[in-house]
Amino acid sequence: MANDWDESAFVRGERKVKQAGEIVSRRKFLQKTAMLGLAAAVPGSLLTMSAMAEEKAQGKTGLEAGLAAGAAVKLANGSIVDVPGVKVGQVSDETALTGCTVIVLEKGSACGVDVRGSAPGTRETDLLNPINSVQEVNAVVLTGGSAFGLDAASGVMRFLEEQGQGYNVGVGVVPIVPAAVIFDLSIGSSKIRPDQQMGYEAARIASKDPVQQGNVGAGTGATVGKLAGMKRAMKGGLGSASRRLPNGLVVGAIVAVNAVGEVRSPHTGEILAGARDDSGKIRDAMSWMIDASTPPAPTGTNTTIAVVASNANLNKVQANKIAQMAHNGLAKTIHPVHTMSDGDTVFALATGGVDASVNLVGALCVEVLAEAVANAILSAKGAGGVPSYQDLQAKP
Repeated sequence: MANDWDESAFVRGERKVKQAGEIVSRRKFLQKTAMLGLAAAVPGSLLTMSAMAEEKAQGKTGLEAGLAAGAAVKLANGSIVDVPGVKVGQVSDETALTGCTVIVLEKGSACGVDVRGSAPGTRETDLLNPINSVQEVNAVVLTGGSAFGLDAASGVMRFLEEQGQGYNVGVGVVPIVPAAVIFDLSIGSSKIRPDQQMGYEAARIASKDPVQQGNVGAGTGATVGKLAGMKRAMKGGLGSASRRLPNGLVVGAIVAVNAVGEVRSPHTGEILAGARDDSGKIRDAMSWMIDASTPPAPTGTNTTIAVVASNANLNKVQANKIAQMAHNGLAKTIHPVHTMSDGDTVFALATGGVDASVNLVGALCVEVLAEAVANAILSAKGAGGVPSYQDLQAKP
């Protein structure tokens, strides 16, 4: 900061401030300090927007500027199945553009949840409150189909009951299967949604195979950048990533990205997908909101849903805290996030085996969830007339 600003001039309240060897007006100085103050409140958003505006003024897109600086956009490594005790099964309807993703726990797991969007669609989240008695879950479902898609969880329960997995109630077992949905009814067919059969099949085929990403499972019909309406949107999808520490701790994430806002690379800050202008180029979300040139997206027609998992020895209370912390991974990549039009929900699992602090696990979950969000966009392909990141990169 000292290299950019004449601090003594600021203290004296002079009307001219020296910035990088040039004299700028008091008005520009106040604009700059206002931007810095807002960026402190919303890390990684407005500062990046300001830098992008300067790049545009110089005729560079965010991608061109990133490449010029030597930054590379690439898929992060690993997936949530790298966490011991975690399997994933996915079923997709590529015609109706919907599907579901099931995270199956081989031996059950402590689980927490944190809901920050204002239009959630969830099932069995109340029992994850630390004051309630059930301590472990058997699976978590991420699904399309809006509230209709919650029916997929019943199919998962049926499969797990057949395997004898669930909460023992004396006369049998009741599988504990929390679920969350995205709204994907505005792409593909709105009349075909994930159902019990789809959920059953996803649970049946769950495995330790690397997670397929992009237009698959709950991400099949996902879209992003809908602040200016579906006609300007881009394709979202499903992503996953993981990290492994030398002490054996493994942290992973899986996410269905269906945000109303734009998605940025957590490493370069460039916009990977968002609302497109009349020329087909991505325009930053803040500009759309400030201009208010189009009506806002209808409430509840978006939502990003995720699961983070680790093999840490954590209880239900600690898992809830991890879920809270993990939302920062969404904040690092989605702008704006947790809006009135989203139902953003993050589940946190802990399968046990390695001692690790809540702070460490939570911080790692932030990183892998941010990487999983970017993976979802990088892996997605255009569908239903909605272009993807790959489509825009293919254009000359």
